[in-house]
Amino acid sequence: MQPRPSSEKKLDYRSREILGLIVNSYIGSGEPVGSRTISKVIENRLSSATIRSIMSDLEEAGYLLQPH
Repeated sequence: MQPRPSSEKKLDYRSREILGLIVNSYIGSGEPVGSRTISKVIENRLSSATIRSIMSDLEEAGYLLQPH
């Protein structure tokens, strides 16, 4: 069973933006989406490290799943 997103933690604007970009990229390509891909899409407004941190928070909250 997949983890469910925690309703206790609301996402801030930056997290919602990153999550939306990840979902759209995944739907478009069917391939896993990395922080560098997202960094390029947002024209380097955030570093890959910052994006990885946000992705980790999203995974911890149940919004993303890293299967490997």
